Order: sequence, then C-alpha cells, then structure tokens
Amino acid sequence: MDFAYTIAGFVVGAVVGLTGVGGGSLMTPLLVLMFGIHPSVAVGTDLLYAAITKAGGTLAHSLKGSVDWQITRRLASGSIPAALVTLWAVHRYAPGGMDGATHVITFALGVALVLTAIAIVFRTRIQAFSTRVMGTTPKPVRTRNLTILTGAVLGVLVSISSVGAGALGVTALFFLYPALPALRIVGSDIAHAVPLTAVAGMGHWALGTVDWALLGSLLVGSLPGIWLGSHVSARVPDRVLRPILASTLVLVGAKMITH
Repeated sequence: MDFAYTIAGFVVGAVVGLTGVGGGSLMTPLLVLMFGIHPSVAVGTDLLYAAITKAGGTLAHSLKGSVDWQITRRLASGSIPAALVTLWAVHRYAPGGMDGATHVITFALGVALVLTAIAIVFRTRIQAFSTRVMGTTPKPVRTRNLTILTGAVLGVLVSISSVGAGALGVTALFFLYPALPALRIVGSDIAHAVPLTAVAGMGHWALGTVDWALLGSLLVGSLPGIWLGSHVSARVPDRVLRPILASTLVLVGAKMITH
C-alpha cells in the first residue's frame, strides 16, 4: 500500500507541475475515495504535504523576485488566525472532535473542489471583470482589507478541506490586483500557502489527524512527479490542461458532496 501511495503522489505531483494547481484538490479526495483514508486524516496529512512541497516553490519564486511579500503578509494575517479558530471550533463543538466532523469536512471538500474548478475555468474572465470594476489602480485601503478578508476565507476553507490555497487564492489575487504580473501573483500565493498549510497541518497533528508514514510515501512520489510535470508543461497547451483538470474536480467534488 505504501507503493500505491507513492504512485498517487507521483501522479498528483505531475498534475501540479503541469498546471500549477490541483495539489489539495486532487490528493485529499484521492486518499478518501480511492484508499479509504478517514477524511480528517487525509486533510491533515495533505496539509503538511502541501507545506513541504510548496516550500521549494516559494524558494524558487523568491530567488526570481516574483513574491510580493506585502500581499503574502496581508493574506497570512487573515488566514492563520482563521485557520486556528476553525480548528479549535471543530475540535470543541463538533461531536467527537475531528472524527465527528467527517461529514462537515467531506461536504466542505466537495464545495471547495467545485469552486476551484470554476476559478480555473473563468480565471481570465474574472481578471477582466476586476479590471473593469476596480480599475488598474484600486484604492489601497480597500484592497488591503479585502486581501485580509480573502486570507480569512482561505484559512477557514483550507483548514477543514485542504483545498483552496492554490486556484482560489490565485483567482482572488487576480481580482484584487489586476495590474500585478501573473508571475508575482502566483509566487505570492504559493508563498502564502506555506505558512497557512503548515499551521493548519500542525493543528491537525495536535489533534492526531496526521499519518506520518503516509506523508513520507506521498513525498517520495510527488517530488519527481512535480519535476517531470514542470518539464512537460511547456509542451502541453494550457487550453487543454485546464478544462481537463476542472472537469475532474467537478466530478470528484460532486461525489464528495453526495458522499
């Protein structure tokens, strides 16, 4: 079974390398639906998996100067407190703690997958709409407050489903910062995902919902998968990859919602 986890990590890593999104969106439902992993354990393990894999991406983007640390700090100031409060609330008020929150986690995961798919398909239109509404020079105070609020929403969603830090975060930033180059938006979102997923993952560890052996098996496969996907991505048209990924997320999300 460890080898099967490694293969799963390789496949998801390759998809992330190809498309830039899909880590939590694919890994958590794969663990739940294919391998029968308890939803809370799948989420907790996937959060630390994301933190480790995206740390390398953050370093690469930072060295290229494609991380806007002000945006990253704004997102984190909303997301990290929201993640901690959410984990505490689930542990405190859900019957049986995280085990009793299985249905909530599964449903939230399904909704997050569908929202992620929508964000992937309509990202360009969302960015164009933002430019029309907010202009190329949005009001600084409003933009700051909306960025913090976006971080809080992502903190809640990611802490209970492990999904949203990628496609949803990037789409929100495209809307809030329409004049910012796409590379800096992606780099800033990846940098923000590292502390968010790390904090949320450590919270799940404290609640006993992280499988370290599973995490190791996934990382063994995902690291070469990401490397391969990144090299192949230049040869595969984006117009082909994104609809395929979005369709997959909608199908999986619908199954999770009705699971």
